[in-house]
Amino acid sequence: MSGSRGRSKGPRRRATSENRKPAVSGPRGHQSRDRRATPKNRSGRNDAQGKSRTRSDDLGGDHIEGRQAVRELLRAGRRRVEQVFVSAEVHDTAILAEIADLSEERRVPIRQLTREKLDDYALTESHQGVIAKAESIQPVDLDMLLSARQHEPLMVVALDGVTDPGNLGAILRTAEVAGVTGVVLPRHRAVRLTPAAVKAAAGAVEHLPIALVGGLPTALRQMSDQGLWVIGLDGTAKDSIYKLRVAKEPLTIVLGAEGRGLSHLVSQRCDQLVSIPQNGQLESLNVSNAAAVTIYEVRRRREIDQ
Repeated sequence: MSGSRGRSKGPRRRATSENRKPAVSGPRGHQSRDRRATPKNRSGRNDAQGKSRTRSDDLGGDHIEGRQAVRELLRAGRRRVEQVFVSAEVHDTAILAEIADLSEERRVPIRQLTREKLDDYALTESHQGVIAKAESIQPVDLDMLLSARQHEPLMVVALDGVTDPGNLGAILRTAEVAGVTGVVLPRHRAVRLTPAAVKAAAGAVEHLPIALVGGLPTALRQMSDQGLWVIGLDGTAKDSIYKLRVAKEPLTIVLGAEGRGLSHLVSQRCDQLVSIPQNGQLESLNVSNAAAVTIYEVRRRREIDQ
């Protein structure tokens, strides 16, 4: 079902759970550990998160670590893979054998390195004995994302200033497994596909469309104009996610930065703000956990409403 069909709207108002919108029909120059730790390196990092530099028009993702992530990179075959490096000390496993077979099938050079050299080249804390270099992931155009045709209403996830690579990767993994249409990231003040994010995503970046936008409030208005409900997650909201009445409609789930939450302008662009009920003493859920709860609540409601 396409989520890009337009609709006219009256005066803008925040929705309530009872209010419905009408439905819309060898490494590049071996780096020592000391040099790798400086922020000036092209693919370096300045902490354990593995931050890599990206151009403003791409998402990064050119450095891939971890068995699941490298296997999905080769399985998907959607971008050029330059080389795969494996540890000579790692014992053969089924997944490493598959990585070797896929590399041979796709004519990707595969090279064994000592564990020490692979550790020096790694940009995350646990590379699992395999690292790959590939071309960067290019973002999709937001219009193309919103015009996607699928058998059910669109479900888009938009992230407002999420800066932790592990959280981004976990959200992407959940979104891909749950069948989310795509993810929208702001171009500024947000993390991109660093090595840590790619590893945490466990291959989701090879399958999930990701759009990069100049301003999230403007993008949310565009999505609303094209027929999507914009639902923001806010811990102070009175409406519970479990009372969301528009789950079967095309919608965008908006999640805010760790600690700060949604920005004021992004909150204003939301048709409805909802919260996840909390019964314990802690203040909030991790943003990736909150994303999983929300995405799967929408998925659950869609399943029972069929």
